[in-house]
Amino acid sequence: MENQNSYIAPVLEVRNVSKDFSGIYALKNIDLEIFPGEVTAIIGENGAGKSTLMKIISGVYTEYEGDVLLNGEKVNFKNPKEASEHGVIIIHQELNLIPYLSITENLFLGNELLNRMGLLDSPKMAKKAKELLSRLHLDINPDTTLNQLRVGQQQLVEIAKALLLESRVLIMDEPTSAISDQEVRILFQIINDLKAKGVAIVYISHKLNEVFEIAGRFTVLRDGAKIGAGNVRETSHDQLIQMMVGRNLADSFRKVHNLHQKEVLRIENLCFRNPGNKNDYLVNDVSFSLKQGEVLGICGLMGAGRTEILEAIFGLYPAYVSGKIFIDGVEKQIRKVTDAIEAGIALVPEDRKLQGLILNMDVTRNTSLASLDKISKFNFILKKKEEELSLRFIRKLNTQVSSPKMEVQKLSGGNQQKVVIAKWLATNPKILLLDEPTRGIDVGAKAEIYKVIIELAENGMGIIVVSSELPEILAVSDNILVLSESKLTAKLSRTEATEEIIMKAALCAKE
Repeated sequence: MENQNSYIAPVLEVRNVSKDFSGIYALKNIDLEIFPGEVTAIIGENGAGKSTLMKIISGVYTEYEGDVLLNGEKVNFKNPKEASEHGVIIIHQELNLIPYLSITENLFLGNELLNRMGLLDSPKMAKKAKELLSRLHLDINPDTTLNQLRVGQQQLVEIAKALLLESRVLIMDEPTSAISDQEVRILFQIINDLKAKGVAIVYISHKLNEVFEIAGRFTVLRDGAKIGAGNVRETSHDQLIQMMVGRNLADSFRKVHNLHQKEVLRIENLCFRNPGNKNDYLVNDVSFSLKQGEVLGICGLMGAGRTEILEAIFGLYPAYVSGKIFIDGVEKQIRKVTDAIEAGIALVPEDRKLQGLILNMDVTRNTSLASLDKISKFNFILKKKEEELSLRFIRKLNTQVSSPKMEVQKLSGGNQQKVVIAKWLATNPKILLLDEPTRGIDVGAKAEIYKVIIELAENGMGIIVVSSELPEILAVSDNILVLSESKLTAKLSRTEATEEIIMKAALCAKE
């Protein structure tokens, strides 16, 4: 039961906290109370100040105005390690893991277990790592290196790392942004267990359905200011959105329309063999087609083969892929990425920062990366053409930048995603593959991405969208494919699809 008794003292208090960067305030006079045994949701658009506030609480930022109190006593942690030693632990959305270390090494980094000789107790750490992974239903050898895991699996490792430590206040920053519905259910059970032990949980999420399910209280931030707070059960979805964005969002759902009959893509008997096990298939005998102007949604649990279908079509792993790919009725041999691009296919990947962008390069350079042949002459980039290309897509996608020369790493998640989309639209594709296109971006930015998808489809582009969020799939798709254990288990029109029907198909693979 959520704590509703005002006489119970908060375990953590933020009093009149402000934080500025070069005179520009990221936070202005924020007050916050976090209670033991309760989940408090902190919500707001990207740039609202959520991450800045959490970095103050967890010791990343040490200089600020105002006070932070832990159990009634003022604290000012010098670094995150000192905060964790006091029981204040944060699970970052941007994964705080070392890709070339094993799962076990990542879990115990900085908190290694020693034997009586003062040496690393590797067997004990491996056993504990295995127990934690089992608790999260992650059936992976703990000796596996992080770079062999999918983004969602890495996020579960980040959660497991936090569970190792004895927390009094556990901050979860977008913990479900890359995990499936099934893993979300497991995480929520863990959260309920932690609540029962009196742990105070701060939950940051753009997924309002999660806020209503798991949180007792909420605080809304907008432009660095506290806009509202209260009991989740005493507010509505629309009221929270209004507080978050300060405006009414137009309905971004796609209107029913008649699809073109022209088929732009047909996939026949697509198989993707597991590189680590020749007897296992990541995609197993999948066939489907995509019409001009159609948005085809693909969903399923993590590991079902969603991302792998897009990677196979895009020519990323030709040695392990078989089947036939037809573009405009003509069979194409796609043995490498350049073959896919020449055939008119573009892929916006799942992890925009790792696979989609060069973060320390500017918007202009990132936009032109996949279409250098269009802006070059005699192997020299024509700067004016490159700048014109970038400006065209900044306007087309309404990307919020101070200048095309702005470094991409300084943009919000939603605007970074627009730059990735712009990069691939610049190749003038017939078919756009979108893998988790709104992962980790706020509700306002999601609406803008949906608008982009819908406009591209209405202009005749064939689009495939992979998403872990069923409301998103139902919102933008004309037709829906459901995968389970590498097999296609359902083909649904948007009029017959419901979350219940999709989940039933996702949980039951065909024999």
